[in-house]
Amino acid sequence: MLQKTLQVQHGLETVNDQFTAFNGLVDRGKINGPELEKIVRESEGALRRIEESILSLGIPKHEILLCLSEHYCLPFVEFNESLPAPGKILERLDLEELKRDLWFPLSAGMEEARIVASSPWDPELREKIKESLGALSISFVLALPSDLTRMIEHVQDVNPGFPSSAGRTPLAGLRTRLASDRTILAWYRTSIAKARTGLALMRTGISFIAISLTLLRIFGIGYLSIIQAPLLLVGIIMATDGLMWYLPTRKLEPGEIGSVPTRSTFGTTIAELKSTKEGHVLTRSEPIKGAEQLRTRWNRLSPVMKRRFFAIDRTDLAEERTFLAAYRTKMARARTGLAFTRTGNSFAGLGILLIRQFPPGLWTIFYAGMILTGLVMFLEGARWYFPGRRAGLESSKTIRQIEESTSIWDFMFRAFSRLDDMPPKLMVKGTHAPGIWGTTGLALERTLLAERRNVKSRLRTTMARSRTGLSFIRTGTSIFSVGLGLLFYFGWGNILWTLFDFLLMLAGLLLIADGLYWHISAERTKRQLPYCFEDL
Repeated sequence: MLQKTLQVQHGLETVNDQFTAFNGLVDRGKINGPELEKIVRESEGALRRIEESILSLGIPKHEILLCLSEHYCLPFVEFNESLPAPGKILERLDLEELKRDLWFPLSAGMEEARIVASSPWDPELREKIKESLGALSISFVLALPSDLTRMIEHVQDVNPGFPSSAGRTPLAGLRTRLASDRTILAWYRTSIAKARTGLALMRTGISFIAISLTLLRIFGIGYLSIIQAPLLLVGIIMATDGLMWYLPTRKLEPGEIGSVPTRSTFGTTIAELKSTKEGHVLTRSEPIKGAEQLRTRWNRLSPVMKRRFFAIDRTDLAEERTFLAAYRTKMARARTGLAFTRTGNSFAGLGILLIRQFPPGLWTIFYAGMILTGLVMFLEGARWYFPGRRAGLESSKTIRQIEESTSIWDFMFRAFSRLDDMPPKLMVKGTHAPGIWGTTGLALERTLLAERRNVKSRLRTTMARSRTGLSFIRTGTSIFSVGLGLLFYFGWGNILWTLFDFLLMLAGLLLIADGLYWHISAERTKRQLPYCFEDL
């Protein structure tokens, strides 16, 4: 059984090799023969290799390497961040395949390649390496599988056990994509702001048209036409110009904005961009085994490992800024829709006033057209109200969840940290490249600055919620005013019209109450931060 197992695990060729590969550990008294046989038997068919089973007994790694090195007369190496990585050679190799086959090139030339491997005696592996590198001969160096995996992960620029998507280069690419998404959202918000300006221009034009038509119906054509005609002309020009500002934005309506936040887990999962039939979707990797323990042992990490975590943190923060920008864009759309609702309310209110004030006639068709146009505009704007309202509620809930979660400050400020596992030490070694701590310090500074940007992004989202609440109040006030004006002007004579006036007033009051709820809660949050009140 022992012979068969070793042959499967290592591809050893002779019976002597099968029994003596690990005998050095028995000779040094690190393990007894029956215990070694038990480990080999239990390792049969399991994912864990024999070396890892021996390591779990507390036997030092270098003892296992020394034993194998003496038996096969090969040098050995342990993982070290300063090991050379032949970049040009690695560019043409599949690193994930190297992980599966457990070999790593230290150097390669036309004549000879120097290779780190855990099974250098495997003839199939030897031939595969020769074919991959085009070398005539192979010079092997022994390493344990765990060390080999770390060498490859180090080249991938990821921490132990992390997927390739956790490398700083893929993460930088994802942050660039998220920055592009935020730019598109900012461009769309600017277009929406232009549309709101056009709607304000249209409402101003409608007020001019209303004054002109009222004067015309009351006084007819006469000397006041000197005032009526310019007012009507200017009103039509302004209303048309405002509509021209709105329509391009209406055509650019992108549908669903943003994606569902993936909820960062502070380095234990990785944000990834997946390609689907519908397009690119931002998802999260499965929880990474050992990542949480690695993160909480922060003071024991090397500078390079800390920088990798910082890159993950900055990517998570970039994702947070992106979906907060999406919330702000949805609320900006809601404000634009409500501006259109107010414009439609002005149209319909004017038409209702004129149709109730004057007797039926040819003008009635025009008044009915105004009411119909106003209703269409009212409904067009109102359909943006509910998505904007959902976005406001979701943004408030999301911000609360973010503020209750762990942040980078929990690691950086020991006096307040809940995760201080040991006193901080400067783990500076002679093998470290110059400036390695300076580079890590800059990575920390960039991450802390990114976190401060996110605090301001949350504040901007809160203030956008406040502005949206004020937009609700303005719209509610507009609807309430139309109902109240009609009620006071025409009185209580017609029960149906009176009921209609009260319904308008009630709808306006509900919108005002909803807007006050949004605005007051947002203002309360805004006062807790210094950015709007202090000279920073």
